[in-house]
Amino acid sequence: MKTGRNDPCPCGSGKKYKHCCINAVSKQHAEVFDDIAQTLAMNPNLSLDELNLVAQHKMAERNNKPHADFCGLSPNQIENWLYAPLSELALVTITTPADLSASPVMRYLTLMLDEAIKQNGSFKATTKGNLPAKLVKQASELLPEFAVARFETEQSISEFTGSNEDKFNALHYSRLLAECAGIIYKKTGSFYVKKAAIKQYQQQGIRAFFLPMLEAAIKQYNWAYLDGWSEQVHLQPFWLFMLWRLQSHASLEKLIEEVCVAFPTLLQQLPDKRYSSPEEQLGMLIESRFVVRFLQFWGFVTLDPRRYLNGVKVQRKADIEPLLTDSFSFMV
Repeated sequence: MKTGRNDPCPCGSGKKYKHCCINAVSKQHAEVFDDIAQTLAMNPNLSLDELNLVAQHKMAERNNKPHADFCGLSPNQIENWLYAPLSELALVTITTPADLSASPVMRYLTLMLDEAIKQNGSFKATTKGNLPAKLVKQASELLPEFAVARFETEQSISEFTGSNEDKFNALHYSRLLAECAGIIYKKTGSFYVKKAAIKQYQQQGIRAFFLPMLEAAIKQYNWAYLDGWSEQVHLQPFWLFMLWRLQSHASLEKLIEEVCVAFPTLLQQLPDKRYSSPEEQLGMLIESRFVVRFLQFWGFVTLDPRRYLNGVKVQRKADIEPLLTDSFSFMV
């Protein structure tokens, strides 16, 4: 179905098509029309049906051609990565790792499931509706076991520890994912684990929930939830492209540059402020929402938060953890 000017843009920005990607599509159509015009000039006797076949061929050829702006991927491949479900993604294999002990998200989920099973399928929430203090304490004590511990030296401001769920972002994030994935639910002051989930856990272990939790993280969870940035900038559709690029070179600066080139409409959704350009703002969003509060929460990467060392600006390099390469294999 053709996207109307007033329809939501297919890129997922939340804006109307006419205020987002329509110019880029129009440019592509103009280039195809130029190709057809050249073909017609050289073959003036082509019939309408033959011209339609030429147009289809030109469009298919352009959509399947590697594009420098996409780091060598074709528009069709980018479309697949933006919109296809996990089971239909091309040129990437997603595997559930045999060992998930290095993943904060999956370890916190294990605590929730174990606590529920101890108490016949449910456990009480706090009066605010959060996870109980006992479970929060257990989760906080796991920090030394994670790779990120070497950067989380100030526990009072750490994302991986806290006196309650409200002050423990990684745990809160994990609980929300578990609810989005349909593993747990809250009712009448208690958290319940679905009977089917308990059965899966007893038969397959925590690995049973890796893919459902991952899908919840990239399809359902609101990435803007834990920050004060604009919700108009919708980074989630681009997660796999960003993951591929970061896994290939580990450079945060290079990743930001590649995203700006590949998806310039993201920059149009950000204001040109006096002290920060749209490119700088997008870079901060990518670091906060994608690297720190997605990849690092999952244990896929660790990122040194220091921007300066002895007064000198440092190159931002992500440490690629084994869990990332165990989970994602790209054939590009």
